[in-house]
Amino acid sequence: MVKQNRLKTMKKKLSGLVFLVLGYVVTAQVNPELLKHYEAYYKQMRAQGDVQGIVNAMTHLNVLSPSQARKDTLAYIYMSEGRYMQALNTLGVEKNASDSDIAVEVKAMSLKAIKRPELAIGHFEEIFKRNPNAVVVYELAELNLQTQNLSEADKHIAYGIEHAKPDMKKAFYESQNPYEVPLKSAFMYLKALSTYNKDRKANIDSAVDILDAVFKESPNFNLVQLTKTELLRQKQALQNQETEKP
Repeated sequence: MVKQNRLKTMKKKLSGLVFLVLGYVVTAQVNPELLKHYEAYYKQMRAQGDVQGIVNAMTHLNVLSPSQARKDTLAYIYMSEGRYMQALNTLGVEKNASDSDIAVEVKAMSLKAIKRPELAIGHFEEIFKRNPNAVVVYELAELNLQTQNLSEADKHIAYGIEHAKPDMKKAFYESQNPYEVPLKSAFMYLKALSTYNKDRKANIDSAVDILDAVFKESPNFNLVQLTKTELLRQKQALQNQETEKP
């Protein structure tokens, strides 16, 4: 009885192996047709502006005929749609010197979006290495402020103030109506934040002075006014604490 059961088990396993082998043969035979189908499907989805259809088509194409370019494209689509975790799951988060420009951008922007500045910094550094510019340096300055690496932030802020051109703008979205300010003003705002963070008691006035100068140059910079109001509130709270001491 035991021997018969073993034979039955072996037959089942062999049947399964045969089925898998046949499956691979069939897949190999229909791959070209499937590729043509999904390439046509991808083009049609692009023509219709159907993002999910594009994702589906690109996923199938990458399964049928894997390529790094397809993975990069798929990850970029995810990122563009705000699906940052899917983008990172597609490419990973590791720094690779061989990564395409698209892959580095996807990793940098996605990690920033999910609030992992300590991981995003390395990818933004790689972007800057490949294409030095003040816009990327702003990202580095902001991320280093978030991680409290103030010396590194100051280095990037100084670079940005020096290299920001008059036609360069930075968009802000904290108000109901998004707005833009000169990139240099945005760097000056970061300088105020860095000054404050070096000594959150003694440097309030110095930070406010910088904010006043920024607001004079960019009177539509709503975030400057909000930050100034908060710093003055903190200053008043500190003064009240001193007054209440016995």
